Amino acid sequence: MTPTSTDSGLIVHARLATIGGQGYGLLEDAAIAWQDGQIRWLGPEDQMPDACRHLRARALDANGALVTPGLIDAHTHLVFAGNRAEEFEQRLEGTSYEAIAQSGGGIMGTVRATRAADEEDLLAAALPRARALAADGVTTLEIKSGYALSLDGEAKILRVARRIGKLIGIDVRTTLLALHALPPEYQGRRSEYVDDVCTRWLPSLHAQGLVDGVDAFCEGIGFSVQEVRRLFVAAKQLGLPVKLHADQLSNLHGAALAAEFNALSADHLECTDDAGIAAMAAAGTTAMLLPGSYYTLRETRLPPVAALRDAKVRMAVATDFNPGTSPLLSLRLAMNMACTLFKLTPQEALLAVTSHAAHALGLQDRGQLAPGMRADLVLWRAHTPAELSYWIGGVQPEATFCGGVRLS
Repeated sequence: MTPTSTDSGLIVHARLATIGGQGYGLLEDAAIAWQDGQIRWLGPEDQMPDACRHLRARALDANGALVTPGLIDAHTHLVFAGNRAEEFEQRLEGTSYEAIAQSGGGIMGTVRATRAADEEDLLAAALPRARALAADGVTTLEIKSGYALSLDGEAKILRVARRIGKLIGIDVRTTLLALHALPPEYQGRRSEYVDDVCTRWLPSLHAQGLVDGVDAFCEGIGFSVQEVRRLFVAAKQLGLPVKLHADQLSNLHGAALAAEFNALSADHLECTDDAGIAAMAAAGTTAMLLPGSYYTLRETRLPPVAALRDAKVRMAVATDFNPGTSPLLSLRLAMNMACTLFKLTPQEALLAVTSHAAHALGLQDRGQLAPGMRADLVLWRAHTPAELSYWIGGVQPEATFCGGVRLS
């Protein structure tokens, strides 16, 4: 997938799912024009203004097919070395995720492999993963660190993430996840580790321009509410937004903690209670649903989708792509899982990977088709929006544009 040079264009004879107003915001027999990477006009083709007609010479004819905003995968752990297929077998034989982690596997297994890899090795491994997501219609991709757990190693991961975006032409947002697991050299010195992350690592990585946001794993096998609070205070002092792996395996009231700091998102939420949902609703924190890890871990406790819906909390969906608990490289398959396993509607699923996912990254310039928005859009080999959640594979983009530049 190689970007082309132009960032202006026109699609005609399209069915536009604008994701604005009610429902899908469908416009039939419509056209959409963009220039300098920004949508300039969209509407019924017979009402196209003269200012857009000069683009007709290179217009793309959709032949009645569907055009949506570019998809946004707002939670991934894409840069790492190795894999954890052996742990997959162990879990199938009955070993729990917690037991694997406590025996030195899990996140720490990936940390060892990632520390041993150089930057070029990590880039070579990560690029095919990112290209697979982009080929599925993703134009904005969040990538977390958290698999090196040293200052230099976390910087290495974040640099690779930045390079991925430039090489394949999509927008990559980076998140520091240093509070992912306690590195072995800090065993018995948890407080010192949290202090180092807050006072040395975060300011240094931020000064290097490598950090767009800050995340943490708030869990019994991760970090406590008190430890995460220290990190979030440090992040806020630098003006960085926060998000949180919250209430996945137990209810430590992570959702309420995320809301306390006006987090962009609280992610997983299988064990979140009513108080956490109310706090998220009041704060405007997006609920990030991750059906890939639910499926891979064979969880039985569902995230509280009906309660989130009733409280009018935005729900986003992401792949949570990672080597241990969600080796999932299709955001469309995550949409299908969210519908089948979590009972989202196809309309909710499309909102969850466009407009709501944009909110989960603090991005107000994408996720909808409207004048003034980034020209991130996908022409699908489909006619109805529900097909994007309905098909398990099969539906592919006919063309993908990121900032108006054609990727495929």
